[in-house]
Parts: sequence; C-alpha cells; structure tokens
Amino acid sequence: MARAGKETDSRTAILDAAEDLFSRHGYGAVALREIARAADLNVGSLTYHFGDKVGILAAIYERHTRPMNARRLELIREATRIEDRNARLTAILRAYVVPAFRSSDDLVGGGARFTRLRAMMSAEGNEQARAIIADAFDATTRAFIDAIADCVPGSRREDIVWRSQFLLGSLYYTLINPERISRLSDGRADGFDHDEAIRQIVEASHASLWALARPAAADRTAATARST
Repeated sequence: MARAGKETDSRTAILDAAEDLFSRHGYGAVALREIARAADLNVGSLTYHFGDKVGILAAIYERHTRPMNARRLELIREATRIEDRNARLTAILRAYVVPAFRSSDDLVGGGARFTRLRAMMSAEGNEQARAIIADAFDATTRAFIDAIADCVPGSRREDIVWRSQFLLGSLYYTLINPERISRLSDGRADGFDHDEAIRQIVEASHASLWALARPAAADRTAATARST
C-alpha cells in the first residue's frame, strides 16, 4: 500500500515538473534529465512510469483534458435542451469557456500553466504533440461545433470552424496574459476577474457566430421565438 502511494507521488511529481518546464521552455527544449532533476527523481523513474517524453506529455494532457472534456460535454448536453437558439448559443459557448477557467486544483482546465503549455505545443508544431492534441480535443470540439451549427441557421460549417478557432485564441491569450487587460485599461478592468473574462469572451463569440446566420433563416427563427 505504501509503495502504491509512493508511485502515485512519483507520477504526480514527474507530471508537475514536466508541465511546468514544457509551459516555460517548450516541449522540444526540455530533456528527460531536466524533468528528473526538477522532480527530484532519476531518469529511470520517468521511463518506468511513462516510457519516454511523449508518454509524459500524453499523460499531462490526459489528466487535464479528460475531466475538462467530460464537463464540457455535460454542459453542452444541458445547453442543447434550451429551445431558443439565441439563448442556447450563449449556453453552449459558456459550456466551452467556463471549464477552462476552473482552478487547477481539481485538474479541470488546468489554469494558466496548462494553457501556456497548450499554446507552446500549438506553436511548436511537433508531430507527436499534434497527434496527442488531436486525440485529446477533436471529438469534444466536433460536438461543440455541431451544437453551434444547430443554433445558427443557414451557416456554413467552415465558417463556424474558423470562428471557433478565434474563440480558442482569445481563450488562450486571456488566460496566459491577464495582466495586459489590467495595464491597457489603466486598472479600470481586472484581467484576473474570471467571471468578467468569461462574460466578455462569450459575448464577443456569440456576436461573431450569430452573424453567420443567413438573414431569411434568422428572421424565421426570430419569428418563431416571438410566437412562442
């Protein structure tokens, strides 16, 4: 029992150390020996638990994205029960955004550190990392896009994909660099206010996506909403 607890502690120490190093220096620039040193373990412990550096990265994504994706899908399912398309779109966007702002304490979203790591991975373009990212996010993102498409009558899927990507970019940057909001607003806005950040991202994304509705289809939707 004590050994199992020690192994769990070692795994956690490795993942924490690797996540911190990857988020600050990038995946390609960090060697196994650096992770081992930061975790106060030997390289053999890393290979025992995860095989190699790719295995460590996959485990980092797994521990954050599994609960985050589960929460997103749960909230999307709840949102799709909303009859009014306008209100449903807002709820779907919140379903995507809110889990990313959750504290890293429960590993949902992972906070700013995991977001920085994700941004690093996207920028590096490493093929192995790209496969891990696709495996971690593509299914949930497709469900998100499908839910949006049902809210925006007459829209083209490729336009929704583009604007969903813009949403992801704003989410990354807001989590990574909140102090910029505070600085550029001369302190009138608090970049660390997560509730306000969520509201602003959701409102901006809603306007962007709702604008994709073809006028005739949107008019029919509005008329239906008024008659109910």
